[in-house]
Order: sequence, then structure tokens, then C-alpha cells
Amino acid sequence: MVPAQPPEPANVPYSFCSQPRLLPSRPKYRQQSNAAQRQRSPAHHCNIMIDPRVVRGKVLSVPPPPPQSTQPSTLGVKRQRRAQKQVLPKRLTHEQIRPGTPEPVKGREHVAVQTELYLEEISDRIIEIDGECQTDEFLDRPLTPLFIPAKTGKDVATQIEEGELFDFDIEVKPILEVLVGKTVEQALLEVMEEEELAQLWSHQRAFAELRNAEFAELQRLEEQDRRIREEKERRRLEHLEKLRKQKETAEKIAARAFAQRYLADLIPSVFNNLHDSGFFYDPVERDIETEFLPWLMSGVEETLQKKVLGRTMLDSLIRTVVEKRLDEFSRPPPSEQKEAPAEEPRETDATPQMSSEADSAEQPLAENEESDSPVAEE
Repeated sequence: MVPAQPPEPANVPYSFCSQPRLLPSRPKYRQQSNAAQRQRSPAHHCNIMIDPRVVRGKVLSVPPPPPQSTQPSTLGVKRQRRAQKQVLPKRLTHEQIRPGTPEPVKGREHVAVQTELYLEEISDRIIEIDGECQTDEFLDRPLTPLFIPAKTGKDVATQIEEGELFDFDIEVKPILEVLVGKTVEQALLEVMEEEELAQLWSHQRAFAELRNAEFAELQRLEEQDRRIREEKERRRLEHLEKLRKQKETAEKIAARAFAQRYLADLIPSVFNNLHDSGFFYDPVERDIETEFLPWLMSGVEETLQKKVLGRTMLDSLIRTVVEKRLDEFSRPPPSEQKEAPAEEPRETDATPQMSSEADSAEQPLAENEESDSPVAEE
């Protein structure tokens, strides 16, 4: 149902009409096989949210033009195919798990029949019966009755006339005498007790005063005795301290005298032993031994080392010079080799040269010794 016309003025009544459409051609009666198949297949309900026949929007707005073609759209075909694909596996699985009833023979149809042991009437409406129940109101618990023991004997009544049992004036006299006598006696006892208590209190006060005086005197005597004991103890300690000091002084004097007598011969012997051992020495001699002599010995040692070093160097120089001279004399000159054979040097000729070289080498050594001798003398 969609509005066919635009809204009219308020005085015109509102009306609706549907778009003209063609009725689909369908048979008058449905086939039995299709009906049975539809019963087995699950029912698919239409969703009005996606139904193209339902128009959305305002009711008074102009509806969109209807589609010209009667063929289903591509989107609808896809949805149908997708639904068939989803339903087909479920249907096959259901048929495999629990096979259904075979198709009825032509001319017959299946009817639902109860196969239980006890049949029951099936009706669409459930029978309901209303029932009511009323309980009594709660009553308060009654009070617990008092316990009254049961009677064991029989009740008997006796009638007594006035004056039969006793005379009140005669019978009450001894009772009154006893009451009055007891009251007076109790009063006298209370008075005597008060007097006795007063006397006891007076005696108690006198005894307390006497006891306090005696206690004060006792405290005075105890304090005097304590002071006497303390003074006696103090004097005894002073006397003991005096005796201890006198004894200590006498011991010190005796020890001093003994030490003086013992050390009179000990000190000289100790000094002699120390002097012999070298503890007492001449400072000048000790200074010469510890300072001057080590310095002198170190200087002499350095001088001797220098002399030894000079002699060693001189020996090495002499050896080098002699070796060079020997090499020179051992090789003849080249001119003499061409002209004539070289004459062998004579021993007499070589000896003066060696002696002259030795004299020239010994001369610096003598000069060096002469230069070192003043240092040693110093």
C-alpha cells in the first residue's frame, strides 16, 4: 500500500490506492507432491526490511515509479540461489540422519497417528481449572496457666460462734506484757551498750596516746643508737686507713733504703759494662768512624776505578796501534814490488820503533798517575 496521489487540501478526505499490476498465472489446485515437499522443507519467512514491495519514507511523499519489467532482479536471483545453497546441505544431512516417510501411494495420504502405549486426547486448548485455598488466621499463644497441685484430702467445714474459742481481752494480756517487757529490755541493753562503747573509745584514745608517745621515744632512741653506730664505724675506718697509710709509708721507706743499698754497687758495674759494650763513646771518634772514613774510602775507590779505567783504555789504544803498525809493516809498498823484491825488516830495526812507541804510550800514563797522586794525598 503506497500513496497514489500527492497530498490534497485538508477538506478532502485522505485515500490510498495500489499500483495496477498483472496477476501471475497459477493453477487452480496445487499438486500433492509439491505440498509434501513444502511440508518437509523449512518455511522461509519474508523480511519486510528487504522486501521491494514495501515503500520506505514518509507516507505523504511521492512514491518511486514501479519497475517496468516483471522479471526478478539480479540481486533477488542471487539471494534465492544463496538461500537454496544454504538449505540444501541441511536438508541432505537431515535426510541422511533420519530418513523420512516414503511418499504415499496414489490415491492415499499420510495421517499423523499416535503410536504410544496410552492414547491421549489432543486439543488445541489446554484445560484449565481454577482452585482456591484459604488458611486460618494465626492466633496468639495463650498464657501458660499456673500450676495448682491436685487436692489429696476432703474439704470439711466447721462453724465457730463468737466467744467459743478464746477471749481476746484475757488472751492478749500476756502477749502485751511480753512485747512491752522485751521492748524495755532491748532499750536498756542498747543504752548500756552505748555507755560501754563510750568507755571503750575513751580507753582506746588513752592507749593510742600512750602508744604514740612510746613509739616517738623508741624512734628517738633508735636514731641515737644509729648515730652512735655510724660514728663508731666511721672512727674505726679512719683508724684502719691511718694504720694502712703508716704501713705503706714504712714499706716505701724500707724499699727505698734497700734500693739505695742495692744500687750503690750496681750502678758503677752497669756503667762499666755499658762502656765496655760500646754504649758510651767519644763523639769525635764516632763521627770520624761513621762519617769521614766511609767518605774517604768511597773517594779512594772512585780514584782507583778511574786509574783502572785509564789503564784499560791505554792498553786498548796500544794494542790497536801495534796491530795497525804490524799490518803496515807486513804489507810491502807497491813501488818496491815492481822494481825489486822488498827486503825483510830486521829485528834490530823493528825493536827501536816498538820501544819508542812504548815510551810514548807510557809517558801519558805517567802523567796521569802524577795528576792522580795529589788527589789521593788530599
